[in-house]
Amino acid sequence: MKIKKHILYATLALTVSGVLLSSCEDMFGGFLDKQPSNELTEEQTFNDWNTTLQFHYDTYNFLRHGAGAINNTWLDAATDLGETSFSGGVKMAFNIGNYYGGSAATELTAVWESSYRAIRKCNMIIERAADVPLDPSKVDEQSNKAREIIAEARFFRAYFYWGMFLRYGPVPIVTTVLDPDGNLLSGYTTRPTLREYVLDFVLDELAGCEADLRDYNNEGYLCKPVARALYARIMLYMASPRYAAESGITWQQAADAAAGFRADFGSLYGLYTTSDATNSAYTYAMLRTSYKDGNNETIFFRNGVQIGWNGIYNDTPVGEGGNGGLCPSQNLMDMYDMADGSAPFAQYDATGAPVYNGLTPVINAASGYSDARMWENRDPRMESTILHHGRAWGNGVINVIFGQRDNPIGNANATPTGYYVCKYIPENILEVNHTQVGYRNWQFIRYAEILLNEAEALNEVYGPTRQVYDNLNLIRHRGGITGKVEDRADLVTKEAMRNFIRKERTIELAFEEHRWWDVRRWNVAELALNRPIYGINVAADGTITRKVAQERTFEEKMYLYPIPEAEVWKTDIENNPGW
Repeated sequence: MKIKKHILYATLALTVSGVLLSSCEDMFGGFLDKQPSNELTEEQTFNDWNTTLQFHYDTYNFLRHGAGAINNTWLDAATDLGETSFSGGVKMAFNIGNYYGGSAATELTAVWESSYRAIRKCNMIIERAADVPLDPSKVDEQSNKAREIIAEARFFRAYFYWGMFLRYGPVPIVTTVLDPDGNLLSGYTTRPTLREYVLDFVLDELAGCEADLRDYNNEGYLCKPVARALYARIMLYMASPRYAAESGITWQQAADAAAGFRADFGSLYGLYTTSDATNSAYTYAMLRTSYKDGNNETIFFRNGVQIGWNGIYNDTPVGEGGNGGLCPSQNLMDMYDMADGSAPFAQYDATGAPVYNGLTPVINAASGYSDARMWENRDPRMESTILHHGRAWGNGVINVIFGQRDNPIGNANATPTGYYVCKYIPENILEVNHTQVGYRNWQFIRYAEILLNEAEALNEVYGPTRQVYDNLNLIRHRGGITGKVEDRADLVTKEAMRNFIRKERTIELAFEEHRWWDVRRWNVAELALNRPIYGINVAADGTITRKVAQERTFEEKMYLYPIPEAEVWKTDIENNPGW
């Protein structure tokens, strides 16, 4: 199998865009402000210690910020959690089953190219960093640093290959820096099996690099806990229904991986619990940094500079002057429990969503829920995630009555679902005529996920246990729910708890790029991503009416993306089933 030449042999130029370079300034303390090396050869790069470091640190720039990453749209807008108000991005690709759609090229095809470019950089560091000439007065220091950046390169290589696996399945694993003038087919003629790819390579690399990483770091550098956390996530995936038969990984092994993280690194991390009169701890867990605000929930994140109005414009309500953007669905709204921890609806399915009878789920009368007052007395995490009618936010009150502030006549970007998003949006930016700034570092892994991973795996082994209850209570109580999970009479079986955990995971990690992959590993994507996106209309008198906001399409072949067409045409690479 041939690998596209320009992917594996991109120029060695150390050119980084101004935007990306500025994003690293906070992370690296101005190190990259040194005189740039624009077009160094490989020998020049690895003949100098500083340029070698510069070359390696550029790999951090390949970590993608998820907010609006797909032509200004979010990956979760391709799930049942939301819809994009404007055309383009996932709306014109995934949502209509068009997996060759150019509007989502940054997800469908660019990930292929950028990942192989990043992997090539990693391979060069792994091969060359130990042989870079050292300063005689700093031999020990620089030798230790060389081992550290080689370990980081191994982590990055595993991380990018894992991202490729989620999208395309096992792809050719390149671990050497091949000669661009040589035979590109040599050694790469077949795609590996899942076990060869994930267990024998990705997981082995993560385990192997951990010892030489930093013990702990809260500034965006890689460290031991990051490698272990990603290892635990992948173990959970490999124990899940879609992969377990081929991987051989058990739920017990997945539970042990999460428990091992808590045992070894639990003293460094926890659920962020700082709140104030303005925002909840859950809100701040997304927006406050580990290095300035003491956010101990963040494990792995993409560091960035503060953003202003331009950084949130595409996802701000039209009444605030924004572009509408990511609009949560009624499907997501219906997943939130009541504030006392009771379920508003009578039954939930294998996706974590309530079971619908037409447009409306069957109501659990004991909960006190009513469609006429659907936003009252709900899980407080809902208010930290979704902007609904009547909610004060920014410089006004959300009003989605047709013809009013956030649903004006003639504005094509007004919310199609009746909701706007507030999670991951620093509200303070809107102050003083939208002139303020705030942090919105993208979180790849946070401690809440570790607790959810362990709860899910333990429930699959034993059913509801004390540890399952404790983990879920920690998350829900931090979010503002008062009741205890163990007091719920509807959650005494493994099956009921499974659906509950899937619901809980969905709302806790909403809009963090988990749902797209979770419904795949659970083998329920055809159910979750085929159902309509529901929304609401609000009449002038305040009456709320449910509606279908958008129909969706998902076929079995869509569990994997097609290999980019250009690769198939030029290399005869075996495409994924159905494409």
